[in-house]
Formats: sequence, C-alpha cells, structure tokens
Amino acid sequence: MNEILNYISNNKEKFLKELIEFLKIPSISSISSYKEYMTQAAEWLSENMKSSGLKNVRIIPTAGHSIVYGEWLDAGGEAPTVLVYGHYDVQPVDPLNLWENPPFDPVIKNGKIYARGSADDKGQLFIHIKAVESYLKTIGKLPVNIKFLIEGEEEAGSNHLDDFIENNRDMLLCDTVLISDTEWFAEGKPSICYSLRGIAFVELTVTGPNRDLHSGTYGGGIDNPLNVLCWMISKLKDSYGRITIPGFYDDVRPLSSEERANFKKLPFDEEEYCKDLDIAMVNGEIGFTTLERVSARPTLDLNGIFGGYTGEGAKTIIPSKATAKISMRLVPDQKPDDIINKIEKHLKNLAPPTVKIEIKKLHGGNPVLVPLDSKGIKSAVKAFQNAFGKEVLFTREGGSIPIVSTFLEVLNAPSVLMGMGLPGDNIHSPNENFNIENFYGGIKVSAMFLDEFSK
Repeated sequence: MNEILNYISNNKEKFLKELIEFLKIPSISSISSYKEYMTQAAEWLSENMKSSGLKNVRIIPTAGHSIVYGEWLDAGGEAPTVLVYGHYDVQPVDPLNLWENPPFDPVIKNGKIYARGSADDKGQLFIHIKAVESYLKTIGKLPVNIKFLIEGEEEAGSNHLDDFIENNRDMLLCDTVLISDTEWFAEGKPSICYSLRGIAFVELTVTGPNRDLHSGTYGGGIDNPLNVLCWMISKLKDSYGRITIPGFYDDVRPLSSEERANFKKLPFDEEEYCKDLDIAMVNGEIGFTTLERVSARPTLDLNGIFGGYTGEGAKTIIPSKATAKISMRLVPDQKPDDIINKIEKHLKNLAPPTVKIEIKKLHGGNPVLVPLDSKGIKSAVKAFQNAFGKEVLFTREGGSIPIVSTFLEVLNAPSVLMGMGLPGDNIHSPNENFNIENFYGGIKVSAMFLDEFSK
C-alpha cells in the first residue's frame, strides 16, 4: 500500500484541480434548460475515468439523463467485485443571493471547497475514481474487480435507475455496492451508516359540498372538510407519540442491545440540538432517545395541508375540499405497500359519512439494514481506522435512499455507506462545501477499503 499512498500524497494538487473542473459544470438535473450541462458533465466524467485507467467506459442514454459506466475486471473471477455508485447531478442553487460565492465558481477557504455538488455528490464520488487511479498508475492493477455506475438523476428522483439495474443485472453483478453520499456524525468522528429508513407517502383529500359555501349561511349545518381533515390527522398519533394505525408496528424489528450501545457512543448534545433548532425541548415516542427516534423508529408526519382561503384578509367560507400530504418513515422490516394499505384502511374507518375521501399513493421505498458483521462493514471499519487512526462510530440514517434496497433486491448485493461528508456541508443549501482533508482522506480510505475487501 505504501506506493499507492505515496501516489495519493504526491498528487493532492492534481486531484483537487480536477475536482474543481468537475464542480464548474452546472449539472442540475431537475431543470430542463440545463440539459446541455448534464451532457457536458457526463462527457467530462467519462474522459476522467478513462484517463484514470478504467476500461469499457461509456455513456449510456436513458429516457432521462445518461448513466456513466466504467469497469476494471482484470483481477480475475476469484477476486470479489465492488460496484461503486454515485451521481454527477446536483441540486438547484436557489436562493442565489444567499451564496457567498457563485455556486459553480469553486472557492477554497477555511480548509473547505465551496461549490454546489462539492459534498453531494461530486466530491464524494470522485474519491473512488482517484483511489482506482492511484492503484493503476503505480502497481498497474487492483486487488478487486470494480465497476462504476454513476447516474445523472439522483436529485430528480432517479426515475430510470431501477429499470436500468433490473435490465442490466448481469452487467452489474457484484459482491457489494460502495456508496459515498452520506456524512459523519460529527467532524473528526469517522462514521459508517449501516441503516436507512424507508418511506411511505400518501395524499389524503377530504371532499364535502360540491362548492365553497358561505360559512354564515351553512356553518353548523354541514361538516367542514378542513375541520374533518384536521380531526382525522389528529387521530393518527396518541399522546405518547405512538402511531395509532392498526398493525403499524407489527413488523418493526426491535433495536438490539449492541445498537442501543452504539447510539450512546455518539457525541450527541440534546441541549445544543434544541438551541440550534430554536426549540424549548424535544418530543417523540416515549421509551426512546432522540437519536433513536430520528433514525431507528418509524414516524408519521404531516408534510403539508391546504384547503379553503389562504390569501390576505378574511374570506368566510366552508371549503369544498381539503388535502394533506402525509409521510411515514419506515424501519426494517416494514414494507411501504403494506403500510400504505393499513393507513388507507384506517383513514376510511375514521372518515365520517358526511364527507368523501380519496387517498393517493405518492411514493414508497424500502428500509435497509446492513449487518454490522458483514464483510463490507468490517472492511470499511479497518480502512477508516488505518486512514484516520480513530475509532469508527456507527449511525443509522433517518432519511431514505431507495436505490440501496434496489441493489439488495435485484443484485443481492449489500451496500456499504462509506460517506465522507460532514453535518456542516450545507448540502441542498446555499454555500455547500466539502472538507478538503476529508476529500484527501477519503481517497486513502477508498484505496484501503479495496485492499481490505479483497482479503
């Protein structure tokens, strides 16, 4: 490994210069007028992968934005195969006036590189390409077979990726999927995320009269759909923070004693947490800590509600209809379709006969749990320890990355979420940034992971 690590150390400026070039391309996938920049980013990335030594690099069109694929398979059939997943598209930059520097004109200050996409996900993706280069430009080979699957639609919903994986499973077969699109629990605290919550998202519409009515003329004589909607939502949780949908918790896998012990190791300050959010105190399901509630327990949240008159001044009406968007974060072994069926049945039972209701399924994704004793997790732990010389913390992510469950279901390949981001990276926000030491350290970690996983 010494020769490889020396190459990384001697090429820091080159790696950073290349990343800056990559970050200058405004590859915003969700805005149609940026399509030419999406093409430019895919072409730049493919050329860099080729120059880094990867083979069979190609841009694969989809019905949306293209996928960039590359591989190096000369380690042979007995060597394990690692699939690296990432995305080259980025979030929109609004509000632009809150950026301290132009979002696609990278600036280095305070040990960080500031630009849209620096942490999410161009910078984190790039560390794996440079790790591969460090092997191929020195010893000329890798200890494993490696494949890169880099999409251009992650920030726009990954609408075509599931079908691509399903239709190309033979090409993508692997032993593990390496993903760097997560963050450490805190600066200076290398962390591995081993679980993601799933999601079930529905939209509930309550309809009453066939038109908006005068609240003086009709008030008191008919049900107000907005009142009914609020009442129904209030019945979805009890005073102990428990969700009241029958059967909701039937398949919830309880936290192990090891997992609860790992939560206690995390440097979490609840007082600072409340101060940062400008709230007086936390609240949630009784019997669990705040960290457990936000990452390892299922939830139900009202994400939006609308109906009636919301303009300036007064308009005294009984609205004809009212709508709410409701999301539920799921944990292993809950299934989104099952949960959606259960909430649909429960809402229908709650609804009074004075109104009609309609329930639309908006989105669903499965939760993911990677065993802590899996080969990928163990390899990542050793790589972090060797690169940073610090104890590795284990975290569960409260959010969802649906593609991780697709990799497991279609390719039978568990993922290793070996993120290098930090909580202060401002992803999806103005002034996004990526810690440069984590960028360099990430290249070392990636190189060491490949070595450890080959054993």
